[in-house]
Amino acid sequence: MTDATSAAAASGKIPVTVLTGYLGAGKTTLLNRILSEPHGQKYAVIVNEFGEIGIDNDLVVDADEEVFEMNNGCICCTVRGDLVRIIDGLMRRKGKFDAIIVETTGLADPAPVAQTFFMDENVGAKTRLDAVVTVADAKWLKDRLKDAPEAKNQIAFADVIVLNKTDLVTPAELEEVEARIRGINPYAKLHRTERARVDIKDVLGRNAFDLDRILEIEPAFLEADDHDHDHDHHHHDHDHGHDHHHHGGLKHYHDEDMQSISVSSDKPLNPDKFFPWIQELVQTDGKDILRCKGILSFKDDDERFVFQGVHMILDGDHQRKWKDGEERISRAVFIGRHLPEDKIRKGFAACVA
Repeated sequence: MTDATSAAAASGKIPVTVLTGYLGAGKTTLLNRILSEPHGQKYAVIVNEFGEIGIDNDLVVDADEEVFEMNNGCICCTVRGDLVRIIDGLMRRKGKFDAIIVETTGLADPAPVAQTFFMDENVGAKTRLDAVVTVADAKWLKDRLKDAPEAKNQIAFADVIVLNKTDLVTPAELEEVEARIRGINPYAKLHRTERARVDIKDVLGRNAFDLDRILEIEPAFLEADDHDHDHDHHHHDHDHGHDHHHHGGLKHYHDEDMQSISVSSDKPLNPDKFFPWIQELVQTDGKDILRCKGILSFKDDDERFVFQGVHMILDGDHQRKWKDGEERISRAVFIGRHLPEDKIRKGFAACVA
């Protein structure tokens, strides 16, 4: 049992994955795989409209108005009304679920969906946001980023990005689209796929709340106090044997519209300084902060405190004890538009105990 699953089991909360992505990027293909593969897990999938999403009718065993049983034990339901009501209903069903997946429409900003899991007390007591997964189309993403602000939000917002239809572009185009993605969000775990073939455990149960996941892709995250360090290591989470070391002329995009800022401290923080500071920060600048998350070491506290935020909504909790010999480093990342970098860096530094 990994730390992630034991942390979830300990809290008794059901992990929720928010699945987003542009129309035609491959979300439906991915959902149909989750709903048909014999993975032995029981997932509840909430989709916007059963007919529209095109879930394969052969997978459906039993359908009432809103809920569809799948032949692999998963269930699927459509949001015709309020997401909160649907989740409440799901939690009352006799068969408990291993996880809940919420699919958002292609045009939607995932923020309000993610916020539901912080905002509503009943929902928040029983579920926790596990990760936001964005499916992106390798061929069309560049055009979408030009003409659709939601597409950029979906990338900036993601914990995991499934870059799909990679077979339809040249290696150079793929490098370029990946550089664009990294310019918007350097911290998401990125998987290159064809026909949305990605291991389900790479999408679900990520416990992306735990920033250790970030360190898998960016070992330099700890030192990264600026954007000048070599970005080569961002790309190594696929074992396709691609040689990434010929970055001769590869442009590194720095998206002028989106930024990410990471801060860290090896000195313990004072919770009485940190909490008022972060709350004030999201109150005043939350509209520009799409996501923030962090792992914190507080003075005289032997448990790690993890927090995450969506715009102005913050959520956090003690997660587990620091392990023996584990470096007690506090670190946090902020992703958004026009972030007040100086204010964030100084404010965080002032929280040291």
